[in-house]
Amino acid sequence: MAKQGWGRNGWAVAGWGVGYGGFGLGCALSGTALWGASWLGWVVAGVGLAAAVAGWVAVRLGPVRWLTGALWLLCGLAAVAAWSLLMDVVTLMFGQSVDSVADAVHKALAAVGALLLAAAARAGRPVVRAAAPPAAPSSAPATVQLAAWAGTLAFVPYVVMKLIWAFGGSFAGISGDQMYAGYVHNGSSGLWLALERWGLDGTVLLAAIGVFLLWGLVRPWGQVFPRWTLPLRGRRVPRWLPLTPALIGAATLVPYGLVGIGYLALCAVGVFGIRQGELATAEQALQVGWVGACAFAGYGVALAVAARSYWLRTAE
Repeated sequence: MAKQGWGRNGWAVAGWGVGYGGFGLGCALSGTALWGASWLGWVVAGVGLAAAVAGWVAVRLGPVRWLTGALWLLCGLAAVAAWSLLMDVVTLMFGQSVDSVADAVHKALAAVGALLLAAAARAGRPVVRAAAPPAAPSSAPATVQLAAWAGTLAFVPYVVMKLIWAFGGSFAGISGDQMYAGYVHNGSSGLWLALERWGLDGTVLLAAIGVFLLWGLVRPWGQVFPRWTLPLRGRRVPRWLPLTPALIGAATLVPYGLVGIGYLALCAVGVFGIRQGELATAEQALQVGWVGACAFAGYGVALAVAARSYWLRTAE
């Protein structure tokens, strides 16, 4: 049975590799840039080819230790390629257009591949014990809950900044009306603009959902459906339900925030000139940038810590 499961995952990986490699080859031959570089299409094609071969070998040979390592390596490459998918999802949710359709498609394909490759690699693990009954819902250790508090508080300056603009005030020398005009200019959806007029910034609502997810990962109530879910109440929450958005969020926000902090630090000491965008001065751009980067990095690291704890506490 283990070999059959390994084979099914192998076929899935092989099929994904063909599709991913074909996408990369199409981009390379058509000159379509990925992440601003046309030659990256060839890299994507190579990763897809390697995945297709690995999947085929998995079907033919079954669980092999060196192949499991190769699958994890390819999984890591796919995860890196998908790291900012969450930003594109948020952009599309509010009716805005992504910077590059090809990049967005590439990230989505890479995210699917990371999941398939991880499933295939895990299918090759030796079974060392019989499946145990699921553990009772439990809280994360105190250090993990402390990280959750840190991640929550990291969002406070960001939320305050966004709400000041949403209510028409000024932050970093920028008024709420100026921010609203920028949203209109960038093609924000009617929903986004309506929320802004009502004093509800869309990213603040997403931050609230993110904090809810974070605490669900560290508290017992995140492992059992609540009473108001009626037919599901009292049942165990499937592990994939909170872990999927948590892992995608952590993989996106941690590098986005940490790279952003490094970039802002270099800009602050004059190594680089900061991109101001629609902001009037470099000082305004730095002030707004620090608030956003610290929020994303702090929350992203806390989410990664909480997801790991949830994974271990809910393992069967």
